Amino acid sequence: MSAPAAPPDLHGILVIDKPLGMTSMRVVERVRYRASKARTGHAGTLDPLATGVLVVAIGRATKSIDRLMAGEKRYETTIDLSAFTTTDDSEGERTEVPAGAPSIESVRDACSRWLGEVMQRPPAFSAIKVQGRRSYDLARSGEARELAARPVMIHGIEIDAYDFPMLSLRVHCGKGTYIRSLARDLGTALGTGGHCRSIRRTQVGIYDIGQAIRMDDLPESIVQGMLLPLPA
Repeated sequence: MSAPAAPPDLHGILVIDKPLGMTSMRVVERVRYRASKARTGHAGTLDPLATGVLVVAIGRATKSIDRLMAGEKRYETTIDLSAFTTTDDSEGERTEVPAGAPSIESVRDACSRWLGEVMQRPPAFSAIKVQGRRSYDLARSGEARELAARPVMIHGIEIDAYDFPMLSLRVHCGKGTYIRSLARDLGTALGTGGHCRSIRRTQVGIYDIGQAIRMDDLPESIVQGMLLPLPA
């Protein structure tokens, strides 16, 4: 059955609570179909193994994607300090690191070293382009490259829970920050391993998880009244 015709003025923001295992582009494809194939894009990729806020722009709102992507972000993550992995998350091959449990004071000190503007090396399994190819494609074909570190801004790191080897954090950061890289770097600083067991984005700019719609609750036809306005 064909999708209904899109209203000519269908434009605005839809905040999706991206489910585990789905790519950000797959979310966009589903929203586009239900928005009667209106122009659609997202403001910042979430990894398939991450969940939470994916800001989807529809219609004329897609012209503001770069501005939306520049907004500050908030994440909740659980880090496994017992091992590094090839992907910096639980999907990759593990390298166990035999280490004693760092004290909570040591964990706080390690977190504090990553506040402010810091140099961060993106994961090899990322969408960054290397000589015209996605870094994750190179990594999957056995041609992984160590990507150059670049400046990112981390405004705050709060410890939610710590029971070695699991460390749960809330992170407030700027554009381009990789939570998987933060997990790896904290493990290195602590002399342990470090990879993300879970990542949940709770806010992008002015849009937060309280405004998000689950994919299972997305209606068959998106109408203008569902969409949020762009920030001023």
